[in-house]
Amino acid sequence: MKKNLRNQIALIVAVLLVFLYGIFRMPSGLSGQDLLQAITQHIHLGLDLKGGAHLILQVQVSDAVNDETTNTIQDIETDFRKNNLTFSQVYKPDPKKPDVIRIDGTSGAQAAAISSLLDGVSYSNEYDVSQGDNNSWTLTMKPNFESDLDKRTVQQAISTITDRVNSLGVTEPQIAPYGLGANQILVELPGVSDMNQVKQMIKSTLRLEIHPVIGGPFPTQAAAQASVGGALPPDEEILPAEGELAGAGGSGSYYVLQSAAVVAGSDFRSATPGTNPNTGQREVDFTLTDEAGDKFWNYTSANVGKSMAVVMGGTVREVATIQSGIRDSGEITGSFSPDEVMALSKLLRSGSLPASLTYIDENTVGATLGADSIREGVTAAIVGMLLVWIFMLVYYKGSGVNADLALFLNLVILLGFMGFTGATLTLPGIAGVILTIGMGVDSNVLIFERIREEIRAGKAAVAAVDQGFAHAWTTILDTHVTTIVSAAFLFIFGTGPVRGFATTLTFGLTANLFTSVYVSRVIFEAHLNNLKTGEMVSI
Repeated sequence: MKKNLRNQIALIVAVLLVFLYGIFRMPSGLSGQDLLQAITQHIHLGLDLKGGAHLILQVQVSDAVNDETTNTIQDIETDFRKNNLTFSQVYKPDPKKPDVIRIDGTSGAQAAAISSLLDGVSYSNEYDVSQGDNNSWTLTMKPNFESDLDKRTVQQAISTITDRVNSLGVTEPQIAPYGLGANQILVELPGVSDMNQVKQMIKSTLRLEIHPVIGGPFPTQAAAQASVGGALPPDEEILPAEGELAGAGGSGSYYVLQSAAVVAGSDFRSATPGTNPNTGQREVDFTLTDEAGDKFWNYTSANVGKSMAVVMGGTVREVATIQSGIRDSGEITGSFSPDEVMALSKLLRSGSLPASLTYIDENTVGATLGADSIREGVTAAIVGMLLVWIFMLVYYKGSGVNADLALFLNLVILLGFMGFTGATLTLPGIAGVILTIGMGVDSNVLIFERIREEIRAGKAAVAAVDQGFAHAWTTILDTHVTTIVSAAFLFIFGTGPVRGFATTLTFGLTANLFTSVYVSRVIFEAHLNNLKTGEMVSI
């Protein structure tokens, strides 16, 4: 009895049209160039095909730990003064152990009050607190909190780098944790050839901070050291000045500053480049977050007439006298070059890096090499597919046409998947396409050989086809599921090119389950409808 295959054929045609749309969308024309342009607009090429920059960065998480304890020192000093608790200094006794804070000069009579304060929620969640000799107290960062801080630092670095890379206009960048090293980040930027520009934007230490000025300007670092009695207190630092600074000594001078910044990079909400209408100097107009604005207002209101320094990249760029309270907006004016003022505004908008970065690996892939990879990879895929088609036609005769049609639809679905999802095609991804063709043929071979066995057993064409698909289905499903699971592990634990291979392989195998079983069977059944009674399929 002939089967009505109208609905099945309509479904296959609909799937074909949908995934063709995923590949080409609405091309501007039907010429080869127009179609190629349409494909490349929706199927993005990876770094190894398009060319670009590849970097592996190490996040120095100890910087974040150091910043965290520096902020904690400020909070402790504030809380001690607020509660009228005596102390001589709060500092980090060992520069090599930034996770340890020491409080000296406390009163033994206030030990209970100090213990109650330090054991409160504000500190006990982050630090182990212990009392030492001579009424000293030690706070040591808890290992679990430090571990969480390391993870947050890496994630914040990834977010910041992503924002900075986006300002370069890079298409389809990959910025993610690098699974082969602790606290490392993989950065792949297709289409970017200027490695110096990338490194300057990503790793730039133009972290802008505003610090209270203790003293200066001094003509030499030794003079600055002498101004504090030769021994620099742990909560102060000496920094050089750079440029023609307003109200400062200019390049070559030094300032003594309070180590803890009043506001720093992450406190800036927005920043735009501009020019001071009175002096003509380039400036950056900034806006602070609400919390930082309140903090800046409290500081500037309480220190009118005193000086504050704008520090950028470890140097004093401007020193200004506080005329009145400043809340959430202001201008940074100085001897900035056009490139510096643009870079500074971008960096303030994208946020500061939570820790410094070092380069573990860096290289570029040229566009010419990428074009060669595309040409050779596509050539390998086409030659491989043609050889498979010819083999199937020769070995399986008329049924080989069935397999070839299924393989063609498989390729269309795979590329359509990538077009719809915006997946990136890499050179290993092309290898995944070729492997998918092999897997597709393997499925057809399993089915066809099973049909041959049923025919040898004396079954009619309809029964042979039915039993061939029924018995081969379990084996096909097992092989595809196990391979997809393997590809999932490659995607989870692999890096860019490996993940590209896993992506195309998974898409291809999913499509192959549809084409080798459903589409191939519909073609067989359409052929069976046209056979005469007793006639056998060509296989």
